[in-house]
Amino acid sequence: MADAPDTRTKILDACHTLLISDDGGSTRMSDIAKAAGLSRQAVYLHFKTRAELLIALTRHIDEVEDVAARLAPSRAAKSGLERLDAYIDAWGGYIPIIYPVARALMAMAPSDEAADLAWTDRMTAMRQGCDAAINALAADGDLRPELDAQTAAELLWALLSVRNWEALTQSCSWPQERYLHHMKALTRSYLCSQETSS
Repeated sequence: MADAPDTRTKILDACHTLLISDDGGSTRMSDIAKAAGLSRQAVYLHFKTRAELLIALTRHIDEVEDVAARLAPSRAAKSGLERLDAYIDAWGGYIPIIYPVARALMAMAPSDEAADLAWTDRMTAMRQGCDAAINALAADGDLRPELDAQTAAELLWALLSVRNWEALTQSCSWPQERYLHHMKALTRSYLCSQETSS
């Protein structure tokens, strides 16, 4: 199938467009096939289930937006504090890009197993970044003494949730720069030891 990559991308782009156009109201395989100008059978040749397709879409967006390059400063950080700040910059700066798809998947997830699986896959990857940042802090001895690494990572993961970003930037009209500034200040003040939080 020489045209497989082009067809796969066409399907993913059609799915993306449908998700952001109506918060996921038309993401049946037949709707996606129609939007891509393909048969349902052609879509199923590339993606056996909707869950597989939606998961592939979130990863496709990562690839198109070069999420690896966005995370590079965090991964190359020379200290835990530097890694924490860089991770917040990377993930916090990425949320506005994925928000239209995230909003659709979050709205669909309670009643749509495929959407729930896709969003869980995305949040699992984000949690891994939180774990890495917290582990770097702990390795430097800069984690708040009364916190264990798992608790700290869970707190960071919750603080950086798309829902919190949505509340602050959409409902409260915070500029992106203000959001990033306060997320860094908040995480440092609570997750880091007093000696290093200032």
